[in-house]
Order: sequence, then structure tokens, then C-alpha cells
Amino acid sequence: MSYKVYINGEFFDKEKAVVSVYDHGLLYGDGVFEGMRSYNGTVFRHAQHIDRLWKSAKAIRLEIPMTQQEMMDAVNATLAINQLKDAYIRLVVTRGSGSLGLDPNRCSHPQVIIITDMISLYPQELYENGLEIVTASTMRNHPAALSPRIKSLNYLNNIMAKLEGLQAGCSEALMLNHKGEICECTGDNIFLVRDGVLITPPTDAGILEGVTRDAVMDLAREAGIEVREISQTRHDVYIADECFLTGSAAEVIPVVKIDGRPIGTGKPGPITRQLIEMFRKMIA
Repeated sequence: MSYKVYINGEFFDKEKAVVSVYDHGLLYGDGVFEGMRSYNGTVFRHAQHIDRLWKSAKAIRLEIPMTQQEMMDAVNATLAINQLKDAYIRLVVTRGSGSLGLDPNRCSHPQVIIITDMISLYPQELYENGLEIVTASTMRNHPAALSPRIKSLNYLNNIMAKLEGLQAGCSEALMLNHKGEICECTGDNIFLVRDGVLITPPTDAGILEGVTRDAVMDLAREAGIEVREISQTRHDVYIADECFLTGSAAEVIPVVKIDGRPIGTGKPGPITRQLIEMFRKMIA
């Protein structure tokens, strides 16, 4: 099926959905985005995603030419015109078409793009048996250079680490920050379980504040599981009882091996399985 793409209030067949080659989103990665999921016609934590998009835009002084409610309505309209209830949604706001130079003041107006499509990030057997990851040598961008809380269109840092993972035969790679602390994977947040406690890096470690990450921490607290946001190193991953990743596309997926070392028993652990089940019930 050829889905339609929303661009600035109009719908285009995806083969005809285009932006200018002079758009600064293409030329310089100047823009922001969100990845969201809809389940049975309802966008998961819609308001939280839109709020994060607006904060990312504000941080780079990009004014989105519509209100948050108008954006949410446009997302729902895009799902409706494509007759999608369970889908992946990509929101993109670029600086707009400009000159061959960095000056954002020379850009005409921001481009608002909404793409809805199907996505299956990992095969089902990996949710059942867990995946293997490696630690990338590519360091996470220094937070003093560019805030990791900005979900910008420039993902080259993550792509370089992703290439390392793929070269090692792994679909994901763990990134460390400038202090050698674990940060996040190339597209997902990371959680560890040790002695029954759920542990994840804090925001000041240089992570993106994941919407699914927050949802899983809420679920854990509801289940009476202690949650700690503390700095950790690879040593903590190596000695963890369990490990899993979270993300809008990945949802909640177990990790059973890192850098060739089994984590815990080498199989998805009980708390990981419990949270996967709770998450699936929530989205159902």
C-alpha cells in the first residue's frame, strides 16, 4: 500500500512527498523529530511526545508553525487517511529551505512532515530469547557541545556507533559518555536489574529522556520494583542479573549478551519478562 505523507497541511503519495534540496534539514541536519507508536488507533503518550518535540525545537530556536493541539490533530488525520490503527509515526520539523550557508535566518519557513507506516524493528524471536549487543568505541556526543535532550535530525553520532554494532554482527550497540559511563544504545534507552532493583542511567549521563523509558519506570514502581537512576560503567552491565532496552519502535526487548559476555543466566530474566508483559497489557 502506498501511504500518504503529511507536509505542511497537505497530503501527498509517499512517492511524491518531497522537500527542497536546499532545506537545511537535509543540508545541515537542522531540525527536530519524534518517533511514536499508535496502538488500536490511539497514539501512545501522544502529549508527552509532542511536548518533547516542542522543547527540542525551542532549544534550537526553531518555531513550529502550528499549535501542539493542531499537531496532534494532524497526526490523527494522517493515521486516518492511511487507515492505520497500529503504526509507527515519524514527526519531522525542518528549518526549511534556505541558502548554501549556516544562517538559519535565510530559511523561508519550517517544514512539518508526518509519516505513518508499519514497522517491526526486531523479529519476535529476539523478544523471546533476547539480543546481543556490543560496546561501541564511538563516544556519545559531549553534553556540553550539544544537549542529548534535543532529538535533532543530526544522528551521525548514533549512526557511527550503529555501524560498529552491525559490523560485529549485532543489531544494537551501547554508547558510553565522555566519562566512560554507560549512556544509551544507538536508538534505545538501557536498563539493568541487579538484586531486584531496576537501574538506568540518569539524564545527566547524556541520555535522551525516552518516553517509553518513563513509561517502563512508572510500570516498575506500580509493581513495587525499586527504580534507581544512577551513573554506571560497563562493569555494572557485566555483573547485572538482567538487561533490557526500551524505545518507541523497540518497545521493551531483553538483552542477554554484551561484548561476548552473557548477562545473568544468558536468558531474559523474570523482572524483564514481567515488565514486557505489563507494557503489552498497557498498550492493549
